[in-house]
Amino acid sequence: MSTPHRPRLKSITHTPSNCHDAEPAAPQATLGDPKGVAEGVPTAVRPDPQRGDGRYAVAWLTIRTPYGATPTATSTCLCGWDRSATGHADVWALTAAHEAHRDTCPLRTPQEGRAAA
Repeated sequence: MSTPHRPRLKSITHTPSNCHDAEPAAPQATLGDPKGVAEGVPTAVRPDPQRGDGRYAVAWLTIRTPYGATPTATSTCLCGWDRSATGHADVWALTAAHEAHRDTCPLRTPQEGRAAA
């Protein structure tokens, strides 16, 4: 067996021997608006005009289950609810308590209309 024939490279460029450093460009004066900007078009960055739908997060349930380790969970709410659990059974119980807290949280269910109902 013989070594397969390697095709020649298409273009081998010659490296010039009289190389020198490039000259730095002269600084340009920046006066007025940038080129390409139409008159009357504001160039300042403005806040994003998109608005949310009025909803925001009130309560968080965080469950951590590292491989081969004991799971842990935390349940926090802006109303002051703050609970934590360690172990499989306690994490399941905290998950159920977190879901039940949705019905009793004063931030999610306004107390004004409850007396009238």
